Amino acid sequence: MPMLIKRSTAVFIVLFVLNLLVTVLAFYVLPKRFFYDAVIIAFDKGNEIGFFGSYPLTILFYKITGLRYLPFPIVGLIQFPILMFVLYKIGIPTDFEKLNVKNVIVYFGILMIAIFMSMPSKEFITFAYVSLIVFLFQNKKISLRTALLSAFLLLTFFGIFYRPYYVLIPIIAVGMYGASLVNFKSKALATIFYGLVIAISLSLCYELVSGHYFSEVSRELINSDRLGSADANSMIVSPIKPDTWYGETVGIVYGFFSVNVPVNGVKYIFSPQILLFVVWQLFLFYILLVRFSKCIETRDKHKKELWILLILFAFFIVQGVFEPDLGSAVRHKTGVFPLIYFALYYDHFRKKL
Repeated sequence: MPMLIKRSTAVFIVLFVLNLLVTVLAFYVLPKRFFYDAVIIAFDKGNEIGFFGSYPLTILFYKITGLRYLPFPIVGLIQFPILMFVLYKIGIPTDFEKLNVKNVIVYFGILMIAIFMSMPSKEFITFAYVSLIVFLFQNKKISLRTALLSAFLLLTFFGIFYRPYYVLIPIIAVGMYGASLVNFKSKALATIFYGLVIAISLSLCYELVSGHYFSEVSRELINSDRLGSADANSMIVSPIKPDTWYGETVGIVYGFFSVNVPVNGVKYIFSPQILLFVVWQLFLFYILLVRFSKCIETRDKHKKELWILLILFAFFIVQGVFEPDLGSAVRHKTGVFPLIYFALYYDHFRKKL
């Protein structure tokens, strides 16, 4: 008896096979700048291996698993199928074969995953870790309160040991939820606005304690060493130096729009790879904003989905604070792709459940 495969599943399998080839071939065609992090992780010439921080822990992970000793194409052959299996377990939408804007966004997202997972990468760990949050919210046996508390603990734990800025996500998400309860005319936009206000307030408080703003010790510190280099074409440079309260305010707002609503992306017309990300990001943000607005209006029906979107938009706001360039922004978005994937298709997954 012939085995029948749904069209949506067939398209998912085809995307997997085609992008698996991309993963293998990426090592031979990508420019050297794509492998800066991978070389640090694989060879650890600075002896950074340890138990705290993204680089030390990633180096430790690849050493323990033995992946650091394998050629990069083989690493990709192992990593990419694992992450695609994670997406498969989250679910395949029933109309995944249809050529619409939402599906094309995901197709392109899978291509980005194939590229960035073709080598040792911090995003491999982030992707696998963040997917736990999606599975928590998908599990009908777990109450919303338990799933939410577990998700916040996971994000905080990840921030303490791996990426510090993840600690800010639960704080901003809770503040945004409070703002969403207020009767604004445009609740989704108002909620995001107050999320930005919270991020700015946290940075100002941090300055009172440490003497430096968030942007100063992250984006500005990284970019100061790259000014004038060949890799600086997509750097995010605030119009005002973020060493004052108003400079930091402008810097965070400017950073948020640069990585999430990059309407100024026309200037990258001679860099097609950057322009492609700009177009992808604009469509992604718009669709997620529409779905976010829908979840706020129907919060009683979409409680879990609303919190997934709050966590996701809180991450987008945090990106506006810390991302040094558009290349890093797109790479880090592949790390939270399970959240993006679920947020785009949550209505399909609800029907399945």
